[in-house]
Amino acid sequence: MTSQDRLHWRTSSYSGTNGGQCVQVAFGSQTVFIRDSKYLRDPANDPAVQPIIAIDSTLWPRFLDHVKAGSGHPLGDGLPEIEQRTDGYIVLRDSDTEAPAMVFTPTEWAAFIAGAKAQEFDLRAA
Repeated sequence: MTSQDRLHWRTSSYSGTNGGQCVQVAFGSQTVFIRDSKYLRDPANDPAVQPIIAIDSTLWPRFLDHVKAGSGHPLGDGLPEIEQRTDGYIVLRDSDTEAPAMVFTPTEWAAFIAGAKAQEFDLRAA
């Protein structure tokens, strides 16, 4: 697995100036990683145990297709579950582990969707 220290984390250009609260994506050699930037803003949180979802790069385009389509359900095949709560928040869960879920605000998730639609997170852009 790729060390988190060597990954280049990126956010959507649509995130604007929302205080660094965004969906962050990094590309490893065969894996795409997702994390929530809010986690590191709390000094009480340990960076070594930050929740990170790892997706095989061959499955990444399928995941992005679901994100862009607004699909919110278990996707299976090693893809994370996208749950849209009634309050508009998005919960992202790793389907393969017991890791804590990440919760994104509607604004954070909308910026991620906009970036995905603009192909900012495509593998060829990595």
